[in-house]
Amino acid sequence: MSTRDSHEDHVPDMDDAAPGQEVVNDREPIGGLTGYIIGFGLALLLTAASFAVVMTDLVYAPAVISALVVLAIAQMGVHLVFFLHLTTGPDNTNNALALAFGVFVVVLLVLGSIWIMSHLDHAMMPAHQMAPGGF
Repeated sequence: MSTRDSHEDHVPDMDDAAPGQEVVNDREPIGGLTGYIIGFGLALLLTAASFAVVMTDLVYAPAVISALVVLAIAQMGVHLVFFLHLTTGPDNTNNALALAFGVFVVVLLVLGSIWIMSHLDHAMMPAHQMAPGGF
C-alpha cells in the first residue's frame, strides 16, 4: 500500500481555506453576499446615525462627542465582523492577535509622540528669552 492509497479516504478540512477564498463555513454565522449586504446596511445606518447626532438636537450637546465615539466603535465592530470576517472561531486566533498587536503599536506610537512633544515643549526656551532674529 502506497501513501497515495492511505490518503484517498481523507476528508478535506473545509475550515482550512486560503486568505480571500470565499468559503462559507459553519462557524461563520453570516457569510457570502448576505453578510456583505447586512454589513453594508448596518454601516449605512451607523453613518446616518452619526450625522443625525451632529445635525439635530437628539443628543444633549455635551454628550455629542461621547455618542460619536460609541457610534465609531460600533462601526469598527461592523467592519471587523462583516467585512474582515473576524469571528471567535479557533481559525481566527492569529487574526485577532494581529489586530491586537496593530492596535498596540498605533496606541504606543501616538501616546509616545504626544509624550515626547509635551516634554520638548516643556524644555523649550520661552519666546521672550530668544535672541532676536531667531538664531
